[in-house]
Amino acid sequence: MSRRTLAVGLSMAAALTATAVPASADQLSVNFPSGRFPLGAREAPTKTQTSVTQGIDLYDVKAGSATDGYTVSVLMPSGRDYGMRSTAEAKVAEVEAAGETATLQEFVRPAVADAPVQVVYMVRVGTWSLKEKDKAAETVKKLKDAGIKSKVDYLGDDGLKTSGPWDAKVVMIDARTFRGSYAATLGTSVAKRETVSAMAKDRNAVVAVNGGFFNIHTAKNLRGEPVGLSVVGGKLLSDAVPGRSAVVLKGRTAHITEITSTVTAISQDGGKLVVNGVNRAAATDELVLYTEEYGAKTPADGGSDVVLDAKGKITAVRAPGAAIAAGTRVLHGSGTAADWLSEHAQEGGTVQVDTKLKDLRTHKSIKLTPDLSIIAGSVGLVRNGHVTITAKRDGQDSVNMILRRHPRTLLGTTKNGSLILATIDGRQPGVTIGANFTEAAQFMRWLGATQAINLDGGGSSAMVVNNKLVNRPSDGVERGVGDALVVLPK
Repeated sequence: MSRRTLAVGLSMAAALTATAVPASADQLSVNFPSGRFPLGAREAPTKTQTSVTQGIDLYDVKAGSATDGYTVSVLMPSGRDYGMRSTAEAKVAEVEAAGETATLQEFVRPAVADAPVQVVYMVRVGTWSLKEKDKAAETVKKLKDAGIKSKVDYLGDDGLKTSGPWDAKVVMIDARTFRGSYAATLGTSVAKRETVSAMAKDRNAVVAVNGGFFNIHTAKNLRGEPVGLSVVGGKLLSDAVPGRSAVVLKGRTAHITEITSTVTAISQDGGKLVVNGVNRAAATDELVLYTEEYGAKTPADGGSDVVLDAKGKITAVRAPGAAIAAGTRVLHGSGTAADWLSEHAQEGGTVQVDTKLKDLRTHKSIKLTPDLSIIAGSVGLVRNGHVTITAKRDGQDSVNMILRRHPRTLLGTTKNGSLILATIDGRQPGVTIGANFTEAAQFMRWLGATQAINLDGGGSSAMVVNNKLVNRPSDGVERGVGDALVVLPK
């Protein structure tokens, strides 16, 4: 996939206070809420509004104040900072035997739509103000000398009662007046990670945010691979995690739902075999489809490659470990899947690749048309106007993911079809603390979303407006990610 470098011809208008915007016929039908901030003390936030282009406004939102400090969390034998009561009580005794005073703290991870409440326990030593982090670090060293593993913990990250602060960026795109379109992009290839800024510049986007999770547990040169469904320009580039939340983009419409994907190889002699994955590393006995957008070689695993042209004709049967040429696809088989290819896919024959996507909310199939894009989310947050957190279904039902606060990238749609994109920066003690899943859902409901999902977050959270990174990623620099949602001027 070639990179296009296009100059962005739009410039960001000067900021003006949101309260100064007069009502008019051109006023957005999706409006920033006038009520108090939904988190913390629920005070009125400070906000500035920037007109980006027709139908798009950017809001810089700040709320709360820094009152949380630091503590030391003792690690359990599992390596986690929490455990069952008996394990935690044993750690309390161990810490006190080392001459430090320990506190046993109960944490209640709230119930979500698909997982019950969970009660866990942490062992904490001391509390210090925001300016006394070094003192907490000294205690960690003392415990280490006594053979006890621990870490400095910022109390604002816990997910319990807090005063903040919060620093959020919100883009509201009015379905009535916006004249552009939405799309997904994976940059130059599936395998390569790129920054949202680079992908936005490449697509001449007026707004862009990071997309879903990418695979950090595969080979280093393949870590741009989305974990979940990815469709770009009507082409399936990554298969779905069954039932995971996703956003379907088509023209200037955005639809949040859950989707399954099924890919089947059908040989000329009628043989059929399920394709286990698309554009990812192959496991033993798997059949994996690679497209020209993959950007890496097929696995050199002793299996077999069958090269297909656009119509499914087999143009070559080759040893694996080669690149995918433009205009071709490759079915790669290992183990028993390689045996199936040997039996059913000979050069000069055909293998059709049948791809089916199903919307689990409407129970209808989704056609792969050139204007279709799909990005997998990480967790469902709001459904039909109600907080509905599907953490277990989306593989995120741990204490760390549900309860603790992290930077967030959020996407929501309103009743009239408008789109809301938001980042809440975090992991910056005294500046901004992020949000847990419940807080993220409350925030999106406050903004007017009737459907909302959590995209990838943490150090991946990034929002780019008119080629400018407007949030502050927690890594200190913008991270390369797998995919992005881009808002295009046409």
